[in-house]
Amino acid sequence: MASTSLAVRGRGGAGTTSRRALGRTLQRPGAWFSLPAALLLAVFFAYPLATSLWQSLHATSGGVTTWVGLDQYARLFQDPLVGKSLMNAGLILVVQVPLMIALAVGLAYLLNQAWLRFRAGFRLLVFLPAVTTLVAYAVVFRVMLATDGGAINQLIGLVGVPPVDWLNNEWWSRVALIAAITWRWTGYNMVIILAGLQSIPAELYEAARIDGAGRWQTFTRVVLPQLRPVLIFTTVTSTIGALQLFDENWILTEGGPNDATLTPVLYLYKVGFRQFDFGYASAIAWLLVAITAVIAIVQFRVMREKP
Repeated sequence: MASTSLAVRGRGGAGTTSRRALGRTLQRPGAWFSLPAALLLAVFFAYPLATSLWQSLHATSGGVTTWVGLDQYARLFQDPLVGKSLMNAGLILVVQVPLMIALAVGLAYLLNQAWLRFRAGFRLLVFLPAVTTLVAYAVVFRVMLATDGGAINQLIGLVGVPPVDWLNNEWWSRVALIAAITWRWTGYNMVIILAGLQSIPAELYEAARIDGAGRWQTFTRVVLPQLRPVLIFTTVTSTIGALQLFDENWILTEGGPNDATLTPVLYLYKVGFRQFDFGYASAIAWLLVAITAVIAIVQFRVMREKP
């Protein structure tokens, strides 16, 4: 009886082993198919990330790399340009992101109305800036905002306004940068918000109408609460984009005048590829990563909470 039990158990164990081997065999094609993506992730993401962290803890002088520990991070708090670049990024974040999201919500709500004719054409026009290359549109804005002969100054000159030195004045250079970013990314966020609007059930609008809610009450009490997940996504991604700003201010002003449009990524680029201080540039990058993560987490938690 014991031998029979052992035999049955042995046969069961062999069957289980064979099934596991068969399962592993069946899983191998999937593993091979995912291998290219895993290699790309390791080569172009994991390895640069680890190398950047290693560089931030070292300094190179005279071709010799030495361990400095957290000295590069301590240096951040003594560098006035780090503070100014963060202040500029914060200004863009506080002004540009709410302005852009508000415009995107308004345009999406308008383009979602059934009574509007040529809605598809208007949606295409609003979204087109999002598919324009960053360098191309920044160059166009630089030509348009030129002090002498720029299209914007010629346009405002028709109503008697004197030319504005858009790109060489600290105040107006920030205004020009915010306007350029808003023009570029409003349509992108509008499409995402429009998709959220179209997912709202028609029954909610009907219930609001039956309860006597007007357009504004319907918008604030029905539409905006339903858009909360979409607004969280667009706000967080727009915040990350504002903190990582590089192309526009590099082409428009190169961070000037007087570092008025200098952002952390642009300063990182100058330190790394002009001064060739890659250890300090890596420390700036990790500081930006930490700040971005904290702001994104705070935004997510605040906007996720129901009023």
